Amino acid sequence: MNRFLTQRIGFWLLGLFTLIVVIPILLVIGAIFLKGLAAINWEFLTAMPRNGMKAGGIWPAIVGTLILTLGTAIVAIPVGVGGAIYLSEYARDSWVTRAIRLAIINLAGIPSVVYGLFGLGMFVLFLRLGTSIVAGSLTLAIMTLPVIISASEEALRAVPVEFRTVNASLGGTRWQGIRQIVLPQALPGIITGIMLGLLRAAGETAPILFTVAAFYLPRLPQSPFDQTMALPYHLFVISTQVPGMPAEIQYGTALVLLTLVLSMNLAATIIRSYFRRRRQW
Repeated sequence: MNRFLTQRIGFWLLGLFTLIVVIPILLVIGAIFLKGLAAINWEFLTAMPRNGMKAGGIWPAIVGTLILTLGTAIVAIPVGVGGAIYLSEYARDSWVTRAIRLAIINLAGIPSVVYGLFGLGMFVLFLRLGTSIVAGSLTLAIMTLPVIISASEEALRAVPVEFRTVNASLGGTRWQGIRQIVLPQALPGIITGIMLGLLRAAGETAPILFTVAAFYLPRLPQSPFDQTMALPYHLFVISTQVPGMPAEIQYGTALVLLTLVLSMNLAATIIRSYFRRRRQW
C-alpha cells in the first residue's frame, strides 16, 4: 500500500513540476500573441522599414534570419553529422576520442557572446571577411556544432549493434552499413539534434551582433559578403536603442520570431515522426 501511495505522490509531484515549467511559458507566449497581433498585417511582414524603423515592415529582418539559418545549416549539418559518424563508427575508444567528446560537451556550454567574439576575431578580422553573411553563418555554425555532434552521435550509438553485424555477415562494407542501415535508423535523433542547433542559431543575438547584423538596413542583401538585418538583433534594437518605438511593433516582431521558430520546430517534428514510424526497432 505504501508503495502505491509513494508512486501516486511521485506522479502528482511530477505533474506539479511540469505545470510550474509550462504555465509561465504559456503566459509569455499568450502575452506576446495578444500584444503583437495588432501589428501583424501584410505591410508589416513584406515592407521595408522606414522612419527610423518606427513604420513600414520587417521584411529585411525576416529574410536575413532565414538566410543566416540556411547558411548555418549548409556548414553545420555536413560537418556535425560527419563528425558524429566518425566518433561513433570509426574512432577507437582512446584518450584522444574521450578528450574530443569532453571538449564538445564543454563547447556546448560556452556563452554565445564568446562565440561572437571568436567570430569577430577569426572571420571578420583575421580572414578579412568583414561583417558579412558568410562570417555570421560560420560563427553560428561553430556555435551549433557541439549540439549537432552530441545528439547525432547518441542517435547513431542507439542503433542496435546487430544491424552492423548482419551487414558485415552479408559482405557489406562499413560505409555501406552506415549509409544504408545505420543512418536511416538514426535519422529521428539526428534531425532532433540538427533542429535544436538551428533553432538556437535562429534566435541568437550576440554572435550576429559582432559578425553580420546591421542596425538599420532598409534593403535586402545582394551577396554573401553583405550585412543583413536579423529578427533577434532587430528586436533587441527596437526594444532598447530606439526611443519612442510603439510597443505593438516590438511585440509584433517578437511574435514573428516566435512563429518562425515554432514553425521550424513543427516541421522538424513532422519529419522526425515520419522517419520514426519507418524505424525497424
